[in-house]
Amino acid sequence: RDLVNTPASDMGPEELEAAFFALAARHGASASAIRGDDLLTERLPMIHAVGRASPRAPRLLDLRWGNAGPRLTLVGKGVCFDTGGLDLKPAASMGLMKKDMGGAATVMGLAEMIMALGLPLRLRVLVPAVENAVSGNAFRPQDILTSRKGLTVEVNNTDAEGRLVLADALALADEETPDLLLCMATLTGAARVALGPDLPPFYTDDEPLAAALATASAAVADPLWRMPFWTPYDADIEPTIADLDNAPSGGMAGSVTAALFLRRFVTATPRFAHFDIF
Repeated sequence: RDLVNTPASDMGPEELEAAFFALAARHGASASAIRGDDLLTERLPMIHAVGRASPRAPRLLDLRWGNAGPRLTLVGKGVCFDTGGLDLKPAASMGLMKKDMGGAATVMGLAEMIMALGLPLRLRVLVPAVENAVSGNAFRPQDILTSRKGLTVEVNNTDAEGRLVLADALALADEETPDLLLCMATLTGAARVALGPDLPPFYTDDEPLAAALATASAAVADPLWRMPFWTPYDADIEPTIADLDNAPSGGMAGSVTAALFLRRFVTATPRFAHFDIF
């Protein structure tokens, strides 16, 4: 909560990295970062594309802890401020965008609890930390980006940047096929329109996992609501030029189509859940 509430002037990618490394140090975890143009050589091109316009270098943060038990990987959206990019947000919509790294903050908080409790598992945390800014080298509408997974993405709105940085991080996570992969992101306003600010939707194809989340949610009075990976809407994220569209037109089912976009980058991991949080 403190990370989310800190103004973006004091919580950019570098400061989020410092908090991330401090978290690792507190619990004897290892942490590393891939920064700036190194993202290109390390095959994380969409994280680089979204963050390259800011003077605050984009980066991927990676934490590992534990050496026995099931493998759990957490991925959190770390957009430290979101102007919308060249598809600039109006002032009223930009006002809360210091919170656009809320997914990163949430998975870091979850990691803190897991490590403090000494849970018997092997934990990995991945945070793409960027600022979606505007400058002469900003990525543009109709650009075609090639992701880590090899899928091409047509950019139809630079303000749908969160799914781009998450896609590379999820593809990296998926290469290890953890036992459970959880993604948390302040991803869409559509989720708020559907369910309001107090009821976060989650998406999974794994029925036992969905049941376990529902049971835990009720037990601790922390409500969640399952929404569907509705496969018939896959056509909405498939443009005529690239493999995927980051912002399909039409304005309907925006949280669902964003979730379907992310699912395309998780093909090997057996259990995956995505939370579209506020």
